[in-house]
Amino acid sequence: MSPIISPAELKNLPTSNLIILDARVGKDVYQNYLEKHVKGARFIDLDKDLAEIGEDATFGGRHPLPDIEKFAQTLSNLGISEDSHVVIYDDKNGANASARAWWMLRSFGLKNVQVLDGGFQGAEKEGLEFSSDEETFERSDIIKKGNWLLPIVNLEDVENELVNNSSTVIDVRDAYRYNGDSEPIDLVAGHIPGAINIPFSENLDGNGNFLKPEILKEKYLKLLENKPQNLIIHCGSGVTACHTILALECAGFQMSNLYVGSWSEWSRREGKEIAREI
Repeated sequence: MSPIISPAELKNLPTSNLIILDARVGKDVYQNYLEKHVKGARFIDLDKDLAEIGEDATFGGRHPLPDIEKFAQTLSNLGISEDSHVVIYDDKNGANASARAWWMLRSFGLKNVQVLDGGFQGAEKEGLEFSSDEETFERSDIIKKGNWLLPIVNLEDVENELVNNSSTVIDVRDAYRYNGDSEPIDLVAGHIPGAINIPFSENLDGNGNFLKPEILKEKYLKLLENKPQNLIIHCGSGVTACHTILALECAGFQMSNLYVGSWSEWSRREGKEIAREI
């Protein structure tokens, strides 16, 4: 199953085991959900459901993963079970939280998980049915897992891989943040020494949709000099990194490693070198 689904394809899916998740973020996001969402969509919150935010981002970054048993409870509360077909959307075409939700659901062990290409806006253009207010649905009893199944690395792993030159570390933030021109979110501008910059926005075409798989494959093979193995993907806090992991999966590459703590952790950790391109 492709990790990406078009609004037209979603429109024609059977609804027997389909669950749609609204993963938009921002100010008053839940109120926005109540006012208008794809019919049947259930709201999932980045900060409460897809992360376990602590008081100090020095260890784990701004959006560390929740305990997997807690996430299992979230899935149960949303009525998701092992045989569910889950489609997730946000209003930034995966750059907000839908790609992160996709990664977490896949890492939990679910197979049929897709991100809606074009997101909320694409659904509107396609003429999907929308509704407002709360949705009613039953809880599920999902089997709890012991560990996340997809590959994760920590700060020490990233450092060791760079020292040994055994992995390619990709920073998917905008170039101005990577270069160290300015930093709108974290405390310090710059990047992890040795990391290369491929902004996640380059996964999209001029209309804001994901590039075709063959184009993504050609693009990344060129950027990575035909060495698409042993990739470590990071961003600011482990959310938009999942956008690039999804794109690489779509292109047919092996599953990349996610550095969850990302720049928000590295830049706060005492003694860690910071590189700038200025």
